[in-house]
Amino acid sequence: MTGIAKGNTGGEVQLSSAILFYSGPKGDQFATVHPVSHDPRTSRPLIGAGRPLDRNALLETLRSLDRNAAPKADFLPPTVLAVSPDAVLWWCAPASRRVFFDCKEFGKRNTVVRHPGLVFRAAASGFSVFALKDPGRPVPGSELFEPPYFNTWDKGQICIGSAHVPRRIDVASIDGWESGFFNSAFTHPNVGGKRVDYEAGFFAFWRDMLDGKFEGGYPFEVLVPVQSTLADLISGKIGSQR
Repeated sequence: MTGIAKGNTGGEVQLSSAILFYSGPKGDQFATVHPVSHDPRTSRPLIGAGRPLDRNALLETLRSLDRNAAPKADFLPPTVLAVSPDAVLWWCAPASRRVFFDCKEFGKRNTVVRHPGLVFRAAASGFSVFALKDPGRPVPGSELFEPPYFNTWDKGQICIGSAHVPRRIDVASIDGWESGFFNSAFTHPNVGGKRVDYEAGFFAFWRDMLDGKFEGGYPFEVLVPVQSTLADLISGKIGSQR
């Protein structure tokens, strides 16, 4: 077969390249992309020499395929902020949630505490979360703040560790990603910059949170700005995995 009519291309297309996937015994994976020519006598396709296929090139290929696929529509709940072929962003309003700790400083503790509004991003490049000061649904210009949590790196990056998170990155998997974060034990503060601006430090802040010191609501004054906005996160400028 030298050509087929497919999707929304509006005409016949021909085989022009091939992607080959390789797997190792320990689960290692590798991909190469190869040009395809055609035998002048038989018209049979001939796969040429390949070159390594990196993540960005693969994602761009998937985006191109998505543009040519049959149109479809998904319901977007009001918490969803942005969706792309390789990422989904959503918002959690300020709320009381149970947190779990398992570390030498606090031992095993869990209690319900107040949380600020949060923006999550699940993407092929990693899982990230940011805090908000404003209680309403964020807009592109909304300022983002460091996540005031253990198990996070700079710029909102989440250390997944042993947390159970979905394999898929789509709107239907949002609850699974969110549960993977909140239902996992906070075990350690990761190295890097300041997570909260609290005079006695990070451990003291969470000790006071667990002991119910902030009865009047979440202490928004402790949040540390990351000097970025929601628009920066949507564009992929921040929030990538280490």
